[in-house]
Amino acid sequence: VFSKIFSHEALESYLPKIQLVIKDTLRAWSSNPEPINVYHEAQKLTFRMAIRVLLGFRIPDEELARLFEVYQQFVENVFSLPVDLPFSGYRRGIRARETLQKGLEKAIQEKLQNTQGKDYADALDILIESGKEHGKELTMQELKDGTLELIFAAYATTASASTSLIMQLLKHPRVLEKLREELRSKGILHNGCICEGSLRLDNISGLQYLDCVIKEVLRLFTPISGGYRTVLQTFELDGFQIPKGWSVMYSIRDTHDTAPVFKDVDVFDPDRFGQGRSEDKDGRFHYLPFGGGVRTCLGKHLAKLFLKALAIELASTSRFELATRTFPKITLVPVVHPVDGLKVKFFGLDSNQNEILTGTDAMLGATV
Repeated sequence: VFSKIFSHEALESYLPKIQLVIKDTLRAWSSNPEPINVYHEAQKLTFRMAIRVLLGFRIPDEELARLFEVYQQFVENVFSLPVDLPFSGYRRGIRARETLQKGLEKAIQEKLQNTQGKDYADALDILIESGKEHGKELTMQELKDGTLELIFAAYATTASASTSLIMQLLKHPRVLEKLREELRSKGILHNGCICEGSLRLDNISGLQYLDCVIKEVLRLFTPISGGYRTVLQTFELDGFQIPKGWSVMYSIRDTHDTAPVFKDVDVFDPDRFGQGRSEDKDGRFHYLPFGGGVRTCLGKHLAKLFLKALAIELASTSRFELATRTFPKITLVPVVHPVDGLKVKFFGLDSNQNEILTGTDAMLGATV
C-alpha cells in the first residue's frame, strides 16, 4: 500500500498541491511584520501539507489550527514514561490522542461523503482503494490509525529538515545564488518568476545542484539519530558476538560523522555530492539519512520532494534574513532543531526580485 502512496505517479499528483501550500505559507511569512519562529512555523507547514495534500481533508483554517495544537500535545507526550497519573505526560498524551482521533474521524467521514471536485487520488484514497482491492473494507479505527501514521511520517522529520535547509541557505548565500542560477539555466526561473508549468516531477529530478543541497542538509542535519533492528541470526562485530533475537540500535548521525568517504565532515558543502566527487556513491551504508535496508523510510521520496519544492520557492520568491545577532545552537532531541526555533524575517519579492512593501509600509512611505 505505502509503495503506491509514495509512487512516482502519486508524487506527481501531490506536487501542485504541495506547491500551493508552500506558496501560501511563504506569502503569510512575508506579510508578517515580525520575525517568525521558523521551526514552529515549519511544523505547521508540514502538518498542513499532510492534512490537505496527503490526506485530502477539507478542514477550515481555524479547525486546522486547533487540530495542530492537539497534535503537538500528542507528539510532545508520545515518548513519555507510561506512568498513568492524572497530571502525567502519559495521561496528557492519551487525552490528546483521543481528541485527535475524534477530529480525524469527523474529517474522514466528511471526506467519504463528499467526493465531488477531486482532481487527484490522495494517500487516504489509495489506502481505502487498496483495502477494497484485497476484499477487505477498512474499519474506521483502521482508517484513523493509518491516517495518524501518515501524519506522523510526514510531520516532525520534514519540519526539522525544512528548518535546517532555511538555516543553511541563510549561512551560505553563495549556495542560494547557485540554486537560482540552476533554476534560471533550466528555464524554471525567468525574470524572478517561476515559469508556468515548469515544475513537474521530471524537471525537479533533473536539478542536480538542488539534489546536492538537499542531500547535504540531510547528511549534516539528519533529523533523527538512528533506528532499531532485531538480530535475525547471530553474528560477530569487532570481536563481539551479537546473539539472534537481540534488539540493536544503529546511529545515522555517528555514521555520517565517521564515514571515511566524507571529507571535512563538519563543513556544509553540497558539491561533495556533485558528479566530480560523488561522496555518497562509495559503499551502501555510508550515507543513510532515511535508514537503510528493507526497512528504509517509505516516505523518503515525499520528504525530498517537499524539501526541493520549498527550496525552489525560497530561491524564487523570498528574501529572508536572520533576526538575531548570531545563529542559534542546535539541539538533537526529540529531533534536530535550533534551540530558539530560528528567528527569521521574511520579505516578499515581486517578479523582478524587488522587495514588496506591505500595506502598512506603503502607507508610511507615502506620508513621509
